[in-house]
Order: sequence, then C-alpha cells, then structure tokens
Amino acid sequence: MKQTFICLVLLMMSGSSYAQDLTVPYYGFRLGLTAHPTIGWVKPQIGKSNSVSMGFSYGLIADFNFTQNYSFATGLTITTINGKTKEARTVSNEPPAQTEVQLKYKLQYIEIPLTLKLKTVKIDDVRWYGQFGLSNDFKIRARQDVNEKTDTEYAPESIKFYRSGLIIGAGAEIDINGNMSVTTGLTFNNGFTNITGDKDNRIRNHYIGVNFGVFF
Repeated sequence: MKQTFICLVLLMMSGSSYAQDLTVPYYGFRLGLTAHPTIGWVKPQIGKSNSVSMGFSYGLIADFNFTQNYSFATGLTITTINGKTKEARTVSNEPPAQTEVQLKYKLQYIEIPLTLKLKTVKIDDVRWYGQFGLSNDFKIRARQDVNEKTDTEYAPESIKFYRSGLIIGAGAEIDINGNMSVTTGLTFNNGFTNITGDKDNRIRNHYIGVNFGVFF
C-alpha cells in the first residue's frame, strides 16, 4: 500500500511538471524586417585592398525557434558589398606591359543566410545572442569603376553569379510589446569564394553589417 501511494505521488508530480511545461510560451516561427548599412572591402590575391566602402542591406529576416535558446536564423535580403582595390592590369601597348589600376567594385546580391543563433535567457526584456553559419549570395548587379572616374567599366559577366561566405555575429534582442521585438548587433561576413572568373587572381569580398531589425 505504501509503495502504491508513493507511486501515485510521483505520478502526480510528473503530471504537474508536464502541465507547467505546457504553459511555456511557444517559440515557433518569427518574421521581421531589417535595414542596415554595410562596411565592405575587396581583397585580391595579386594586388591590395584600397580602403573600405559603404553599402546597404534590406529585406526579410526569419527565426525558427526550435527551443527557448536555440534558433535557425535565415532571411532574404538585397545586400550591396562595395570595395576598392589596386590591381595590375595588362595594357595594349607594344610590347604588352602591366600597369597598376584602381578598381571600385559595386556588387549587389540576393542574400540567403543559413545560420544557427544561440540566445541567453531573458534579462530585463533583453536576450543576447551569438550567430554562426553560411551566407549564400546570388548576383543581381555588378559594376567596376576603373581609375575612379577616368574610365568606367561595366562588368556583369566577369563577376560570378554565386558567392559564399562565413557569417559570425552577435547582438541583442529587446522586447517592446507583445510579440514585437527589436534586434541589433554586428555581423562579419567573410567571403571565401572567388567573385571573378580570373583564375590567376583570386578576389574575395567581405563586409561588416551594423544590424537593425524588427520582429513581429
């Protein structure tokens, strides 16, 4: 009889714990908007990067929260990555010779990030997070300015259609009202694929995003 009573108590306790778990808010799909500046640069294998350039990113962001502290974060944004380089180019003199030219890359992509977001517990309506994953970018516009305004070259064919990069980021999500929250932070997008068809000079572009977004 005593053993039966103990079993009933344990069963009631486990049922109570399960009921409490059901009261935990549902951490499902969340959709939001983002618009933020980017600080980009281009790094050639032969040549050198020549300062950073400002760009912009805007579009949709989405979190699939499969637990309270872990999310699969993705989105669909239009992202501009600009940058300047100094590179050697062959000129058509006789005999052929190389000269150093200044190039400004103006590249625009549709970006679809695939990342994992790790969040802290909420502290005074603020949750801190770290983010890590892969950037998938598809070219929609490409342009090169040669020697600043001396000569302009449009180069949609020389820039590859697909770009990939490594995403590392951190920031905070601040609750405002109900399901609405504001997110802010920094993201480093480290491109690791050659953005041009030049096999002799591997060129990669990178950017830092100063993130601002709103989840609804």
